[in-house]
Amino acid sequence: MFSVKPTKPTFKCYLPPVQTDVKKTFEQPIKKLEPKLLPGEIVVNEANFVRKCISAENSQDDLWGKLICTNFKVSFIPQDAPPKQKSLLSHLLLGEHDIPLTCLEQVVTVNDTKGKKKVLGSNQKLKFNPTELILYCKDLRIIRFCFDEAGPESAKKVCLAIAHYSHPADLQLLFGFEYQGRRYHDYKEKRVNGSTPRGGLQTPVFNCSSDWDREIKRTGASGWRVCSINENYDISPSLPEYIVVPGSLADQDLKHYSLFFADKRVPLWCWNHPNGSALVRMASIIDPLQQKKYEQRIFTAITKSHPQRSDVVRSDLDKYLPNIQDIQNAFVKIRQICVIDPFEESEERWLSSIENSRWLEYVRAFLKHSSEIVYQLDGKNASVILQEEEDRDLNCIVSSLVQLMLDPHYRSLVGFQSLVQKEWVMAGHPFLDRCNHLKRNDKEESPLFMLFLDCVWQVMNQYPAAFEFTETYLTVLSDSMWIPLFSTFLFNSPKHCSQLLMDFAKNKAIPQGEDQVMYFPPVWDWSQQFSTKDLTLFNNPMYVGKGAACVQNGEVKTFRRTKKTYSSTLRGPSGSLRNGLKGGEDTLTRRGSLVSELKPDFSPVKDESPSERFFRDWFARPLDQQGLLIPLLIPSHVALWKLFFLRWVPEACIPKGGPITAYHKLSQLVDEIETLQSQIRQYKGSSSGSTPLTSPSGPPSNQRRMYFKSSSPHDPPTPPDFLTSSFPFTPMGNLCRRSIHGTPISKFLNGARIWLSTENLTNDTV
Repeated sequence: MFSVKPTKPTFKCYLPPVQTDVKKTFEQPIKKLEPKLLPGEIVVNEANFVRKCISAENSQDDLWGKLICTNFKVSFIPQDAPPKQKSLLSHLLLGEHDIPLTCLEQVVTVNDTKGKKKVLGSNQKLKFNPTELILYCKDLRIIRFCFDEAGPESAKKVCLAIAHYSHPADLQLLFGFEYQGRRYHDYKEKRVNGSTPRGGLQTPVFNCSSDWDREIKRTGASGWRVCSINENYDISPSLPEYIVVPGSLADQDLKHYSLFFADKRVPLWCWNHPNGSALVRMASIIDPLQQKKYEQRIFTAITKSHPQRSDVVRSDLDKYLPNIQDIQNAFVKIRQICVIDPFEESEERWLSSIENSRWLEYVRAFLKHSSEIVYQLDGKNASVILQEEEDRDLNCIVSSLVQLMLDPHYRSLVGFQSLVQKEWVMAGHPFLDRCNHLKRNDKEESPLFMLFLDCVWQVMNQYPAAFEFTETYLTVLSDSMWIPLFSTFLFNSPKHCSQLLMDFAKNKAIPQGEDQVMYFPPVWDWSQQFSTKDLTLFNNPMYVGKGAACVQNGEVKTFRRTKKTYSSTLRGPSGSLRNGLKGGEDTLTRRGSLVSELKPDFSPVKDESPSERFFRDWFARPLDQQGLLIPLLIPSHVALWKLFFLRWVPEACIPKGGPITAYHKLSQLVDEIETLQSQIRQYKGSSSGSTPLTSPSGPPSNQRRMYFKSSSPHDPPTPPDFLTSSFPFTPMGNLCRRSIHGTPISKFLNGARIWLSTENLTNDTV
């Protein structure tokens, strides 16, 4: 009898089982792989027997399953899913292997046998059958699928579908409009008194005069008033309907002045210092002949709004800071180094490459300039006008950073969200163009909001107890830019948003007069994305809130300021125009001076400028977590934000290490303290003759402020096994770098067509 030689025990087959009738007879039925769809979401195309690559070294850990393209996302459903990682944020709208279509930077198809590659766009043809699909994502993931066993036609169709639906022809084709319309009507019966509850949304969105009134009162800006000349966007299409202006300026004068400003953007009030100084942002005056005349009138009105009638200083950001193209180029370079090139952080060449990308230099430049504005407002009691040609890009970054340094309110979670809403969304930052959601104009794309978040992280990294939120929150906020279900990051201006939502409401039969927040919410309604437990990862256990004792005289050594690193963090006089009459020097000195040496001590010198004296005095005082914050700006203090840039790089992840270990321990301590406080309250509340009710587990888990529960005193003090330096990110299989010989893949990211090997270079047209 013929015998079959048994398979060696060391061999393991990674191909999916062949689906024959014989197999079906003896094996269990194949699991039906169905995607989890949101209201209004439909499957456009799909391919079975697709392999998601996990490791570039071997295919042992690869996942087999179904690749699906919907009108919202690219979804991969594994046939045999690995155990769910405890460290993964459980997103309520996206699965572990899902990518929103708006998050796709490039869709790349590969044919290994023919040595061909092609970047796919909308309505394009594909003349070869793809063997691989590589997705480059805007959140820095690289995801690779192989079609070893999938049919060539189904592989081609799903690739073309992904490319087409990730390039929508119109903004209203983004899935958010369909989803929020369906969601609105699904929750219609839950309305109260004809309006939809805001779901606990506490963040003011500044779309009404009352929000601005409260901000004026909170900052004590008695010389300023809310103005409604832009109601229905009658004056400027990029300004909000309600703006804050000097009390001495009449509406009629403002309407006249608007004719001379770019896009008719009259100067905007941002914030008031307790000493009366105001921070104002302003577009350029388009008529050079009228410039001095109208600038002087604006300066005079701002001076009148100051209780002491102090000077007004102007800072021209276009002159002293990098432009949006420079910032975009730096981001492309640092992404190439951190994510695409081989990771080799320990080598000098890698660190030099990070420096040469100029990203950290630009981060430092914005922090430096913002600190100089802080000196004018706080040290000189002078009002400051931030001027930019269109007042919609660089002004957003600097005005936000200045307020973050000066006002502790903006370092709370709700305060920070109101700052973004006020200085970015309502001030008309063109998110649609800068995020390039429609992938129409690469020249307009620039990660300005990402640069701002990096600057915030730098300050947070130096003063961790001053912020209520964590770097996990900042990272999640950056990821939310690519989820088109919220109004915050979708539009170019308040008017753009209003017009589109008006059409949207009409198309979805939503009654007129309802608050837009009710049916197209901002991203600040985090309960739509995460569970209550996951949202606790936003909480900083070290936060020193309002009314808490300040850290003084180095009592808490973690936050003690070291003297060796001050001296000239902000050397040089500020460039200014006092009351519109006197010019000044560069506020941002040339690139060579950004790495100037710092003096080793705080000893006064003869040629010390007033600004240097101001900063020397500030660094010499005990740190007040709820007061002014000034970041240290020598290059060694401006660090790479590793959680953001390296979270998908397996080689960069430190198991059971990194900042998360400290966060874990602090969270446990906070939980333990709250548990003890709860028990003390129960003891005090009980009668002397009764036994108090004690609960070793403390408050219910859904009421805890921290992610990690305090453990029993008998448990060993070891961190959980699932902690890594990139917690709570790095889901399995969401990055697979593939080494490609020949032309660098950076050329490919810029749209060039390259081949897999220089040996296969050909003049064929793909």
